[in-house]
Amino acid sequence: MRMRIVDAFTDRPFAGNPAGVLLLEDVFPDDDWLQNVAMEVNHAETAFAHRLPEGGGADWALRWFTPIVEVAMCGHATLATAHVLHTTGAHTGPVRFATRSGVLTATPAADGSVTLDFPTAPLTPAEIPAGAAEALGAEPVAAFDTGPNVGDLLVELADERTVLGLSPDHKALGGYSSRGIIATARAEDPARGYDYVSRCFFPNVGIDEDPVTGSAHTALAPHWSARLGRDDLTGLQASRRTGLVRTGLRGERTLLTGRAVTVIEGELRA
Repeated sequence: MRMRIVDAFTDRPFAGNPAGVLLLEDVFPDDDWLQNVAMEVNHAETAFAHRLPEGGGADWALRWFTPIVEVAMCGHATLATAHVLHTTGAHTGPVRFATRSGVLTATPAADGSVTLDFPTAPLTPAEIPAGAAEALGAEPVAAFDTGPNVGDLLVELADERTVLGLSPDHKALGGYSSRGIIATARAEDPARGYDYVSRCFFPNVGIDEDPVTGSAHTALAPHWSARLGRDDLTGLQASRRTGLVRTGLRGERTLLTGRAVTVIEGELRA
């Protein structure tokens, strides 16, 4: 089987978020094998997909694993999988993925970008947990629960510089949600090409800091669209690798647009 490493939400190698992508010939193998492959790949997520019979509600089945656990939703590995399908000719046009989060659609554009159609995260205002400021290294100005699909606590910070300067206690952050923390602030200068900035810390799924997180933007999109008064925005995830995610709020659905590039291709022998 061919294994690929794809950098997602970027147009150049060694940026964005790397994901393993494995297209299977048949149904999913047992979960232990899938988890072991993801542990071996050792990126934030590894995506496994297989083709479904024609005439159904989806074209491919898709699952995502971190090095330690299966997750319910992953944007960058979905983008990476769609990129592999389209660049290899395994699928043409929009592709519908059957996932644990329902049917997710990825639509390619002529410029090489891909737009994902994901469920919008339901944001619920939350109390700022005791100890969260100390664990994060900054005082939040607001906090929100992002619902079961995303599973994070979203915290808004005072400004972009505060987000960029975070050096959190990763272990301590694990006590505030099922996956981790999304820290965000308004862009200091939108002329730089983005409207808001974020960083994502996911200790509960084995990821201290995720480079670029598509699923988090299903929560960031409604949060910042409400504040900025526009449905179409661009977010910068300010990890060391960085990446841009164009977000389009469409009610109960959020569109996530980005590019991807394959950097490694090899043979899986296990």
